[in-house]
Amino acid sequence: MQAASAATSAPAVPYRRREAALAAVVLVAIAVTGCTGSAPQPRAASVPSGAEADGGVDAVRSPSDEPGGTLRVVAGTPDSLDPAASYFPWVWNIMRLYTRTLVTYAAAPGEAGAQLVPDLATDTGVTTDGGRTWTYTLKPDQRFEDGQVITAQDVKYGIERSFASDVIVGGPTYVVDLLDDPANVYGGPYTDPDPNNLGLAGIETPDAHTLVFRLNRPYADFDHVMALPSSSPVPQAADTGADYGADPVSSGPYTIATVDPVLGIALERNPSWDRSSDSVRTALPDRIEIRTGLSGPDRDQRVVGGSADLDLMPAGVQEDLLPRIEADVGLRARVDRAPSGSVRMLALPQGVAPMDDEHCRRAVAYAVDRAGLVEQVGAEAASAASMLWPRGLPGSSPEGAAPVPVDGLAAARTELAACGRPDGFSTRIAAPNEQRPLQLAREVAADLARVGIDAQVTALDPATYYGAEIGRPPNVAAAGYGILLTAWTGDLPTPATYFPPLVSAVQPAGNANYAEIVHPALTDLVSTALSAPDPAAAASAWRDLDAALVEAAAYVPLLEDRVIVLAGERLRNAALHPAYGGYDLAVVGVRDAPG
Repeated sequence: MQAASAATSAPAVPYRRREAALAAVVLVAIAVTGCTGSAPQPRAASVPSGAEADGGVDAVRSPSDEPGGTLRVVAGTPDSLDPAASYFPWVWNIMRLYTRTLVTYAAAPGEAGAQLVPDLATDTGVTTDGGRTWTYTLKPDQRFEDGQVITAQDVKYGIERSFASDVIVGGPTYVVDLLDDPANVYGGPYTDPDPNNLGLAGIETPDAHTLVFRLNRPYADFDHVMALPSSSPVPQAADTGADYGADPVSSGPYTIATVDPVLGIALERNPSWDRSSDSVRTALPDRIEIRTGLSGPDRDQRVVGGSADLDLMPAGVQEDLLPRIEADVGLRARVDRAPSGSVRMLALPQGVAPMDDEHCRRAVAYAVDRAGLVEQVGAEAASAASMLWPRGLPGSSPEGAAPVPVDGLAAARTELAACGRPDGFSTRIAAPNEQRPLQLAREVAADLARVGIDAQVTALDPATYYGAEIGRPPNVAAAGYGILLTAWTGDLPTPATYFPPLVSAVQPAGNANYAEIVHPALTDLVSTALSAPDPAAAASAWRDLDAALVEAAAYVPLLEDRVIVLAGERLRNAALHPAYGGYDLAVVGVRDAPG
């Protein structure tokens, strides 16, 4: 799970706070033709057309199989181009162009786009012991940009790099958490006593095309971990350690031609890429230019003016641009209004009285008017949430996790009487000092006042909000913050990266369990979901956990945010992707002529 703000230390299953990724799950489904080399062969899109407003949300915007041209992209500043050292989803989108992994996300519209499909491997992972051992087999004759054949040992070495935390800094550490042996800690390939620098015991490579992963515990969503760029192959001879991001070796359809601090990143076709082995990437443009380091207003103006085809950043357009979009029919047709995958919720910490009483917590939950919150922020900006689980995640329930009383105020007063405070109580609401969070916090306070709960809003520095402020339970208790406004999204389109921090062990610092709720039954539900034999069983366990947390009023879901994304005039074959926070670079194209 990730808060939509600054990072703190990781819990048992690592996660990083970041900008929310888009939950619209849409990709282009394209039939593959067998061809290699630099020139792509046309292929027919088999998805609905969408050349109007919201055309890239549940379909493909301006479908096209036309190859050629230069795709012009704008973005902020990347954290790293090293696949093991990046934690920005929009950078993972770039890496989709020059890294391939054992598995990746399906090229299909709708919820099916969150499903995993083979990439370098012949199939998704095979497990025969409940998710503790996973086996993958590589497709034959897949090559790096220099023509060298990709082997199982290259994949293992690429994964081993994440263990070298003194050299590789900033990327996800799921593989470290799942493969490391606490009794025999592996320090990465740079200090590996193995003569081949392949000493990680948790990965076996019996031959050049087979990988066997032996996890330290069952993990049903291991395929999602293998879809991360940090699980891509790296040839040892080309590894420059901390400097690898300056010139990473490509296993995908494009190679990095230049990296310039002012001009950004340029990618060109990889002649060693075999289209016949890649059922996901269409690689339509001949060249891709990514201008980095730009501010939000600058990016917006470039897309509006036509000098850029798309903005990679997941936050969408700036609010200042919205009136212009509303007044311009042409711009409105280029807009996609998409769920962000982020749920805004209240955490009610049990270490702060009277939130240690379940009835007092329920009084807060019942008194909040979600419809009123949507009215305040606007229906285009958010929708009401009745569960903690974003609707875009596969397996979520549109009906919500728990029933909402017809008369919320009456139910809240009943709960206040049950907790011995019929006239209400006083508490404090903590919120980041930003326009939207403060707007919501004040509206929640007004709702609570209707049943006698006096909740004073305290605005806190967004840069330290999740870490130094609400991430430290002693600070929360000392300040009397009985209500914490948070926003969450998962690292990946699976509940396995969303829910566990909600019920993780309470830490004195770097705490992610803001409700401070600890119960063996909840821990058991997490274990059941993580070790489930199939996705349906896992989804059932996650829904049970969601319902239990909402029923206990540990967390109170408020809204699911939406973002407004603007497509450039030349952009074709564009669809929003759940894992990367924007239009999928692997399948988009451009066309200079209208139509």
